[in-house]
Amino acid sequence: MKRVGVIGGGQLAWMMADAAQKLEVELVIQTPSEHDPAVSIAQETVFAPVDDASATEILAQKCDVITFENEFVDLQALSLLAEKSVCFRPKLEALAPLLDKYHQRCYLHDLGLPVPQFFALDEVENLKSKIEYLGFPVVLKSRRHGYDGQGTFIIQDFATLEQKLSSETTTKTLNKSVFLLEEFVPFEKELAIIVARSVEGEIVTYLVVETQQEQQVCRRVIAPAEITSNQVAEIQAIAHTLLNSLEVVGIFGIELFLSANGKILVNEIAPRTHNSGHFSIDACETSQFEQHLRAVCGLPLGNPALQCAGAVMVNLLGYENSHSDYHSQRQQIAEIPQAHVHWYGKTESRPGRKLGHITVLLDNQNRESAIAIAQKVESIWYPR
Repeated sequence: MKRVGVIGGGQLAWMMADAAQKLEVELVIQTPSEHDPAVSIAQETVFAPVDDASATEILAQKCDVITFENEFVDLQALSLLAEKSVCFRPKLEALAPLLDKYHQRCYLHDLGLPVPQFFALDEVENLKSKIEYLGFPVVLKSRRHGYDGQGTFIIQDFATLEQKLSSETTTKTLNKSVFLLEEFVPFEKELAIIVARSVEGEIVTYLVVETQQEQQVCRRVIAPAEITSNQVAEIQAIAHTLLNSLEVVGIFGIELFLSANGKILVNEIAPRTHNSGHFSIDACETSQFEQHLRAVCGLPLGNPALQCAGAVMVNLLGYENSHSDYHSQRQQIAEIPQAHVHWYGKTESRPGRKLGHITVLLDNQNRESAIAIAQKVESIWYPR
């Protein structure tokens, strides 16, 4: 597999470039805009929306295998291409239970994996009794197309829930099963693990990391997470169970909660490279992006081990509407010892948009010093 088609041209596809060059793999990108980050690194580009299956048919003619940068695809339309022997990795059957978050919850629950209590929000008449069972606050989630906090709402009371539903369903009805409701987990930490599975079924896991979110958007990742060896083993077992059940080929990101009583719960699955694994570019022998290309190209998986004591990754998020490249701030951040700045080259900034990230390699595994470095980055990046 020497030419890899990637559906999606954002920063996740852009970050595959160095790994592709190292592995002598060519990337062909399907993305809607000539301004998308991965256009600059692509061998060829098919300009079309990511859910345009007719464009994916053109993409398939230009490459040996197709993989995904995001999950906003039309699986039903793509299945017609799979029937014509187009090779998708991960295969479409592995994505099918995951793209709708209610179906994802059901799949995880049926596998016996620990998840928060949940139900689909499609039976209005039973809503009050179900809410009473969960208790407030509850989490309201869009079942499709939610990411970076979009489509996730923490609801404190029934009046707010009714108001949110009426505002969100003006063009959609509850009968279309737009939403999922689940219990709010008062977690001690949010955790994540990146895991890869090869064509032969070999599984490689990266270390478990702590993720810190603000307004449901990832702000920082601390590697490794300060948790017990038993908790690490439990999370690795969850990863093995999930990827083997789905027969995945490629990288998955698994987000988890560590509850106050030490219980691990699965939050969400990302069937692709993931923000929580960006530290691996600078801190690990094999980055998540190289690992993903190795898997989908049928190459042996690489060593995921850390090459330093630890690392902290900080997302550089937009805080205004502008067309600035923030050169001065990036220069100051780059002067932090052992800092590696990754700038995605997006032409437009807006609040909450991921514009880049920085990884700082650490000489020890001290969580407090990692947080202090993250705060230093943020004091430079965000206006006072």
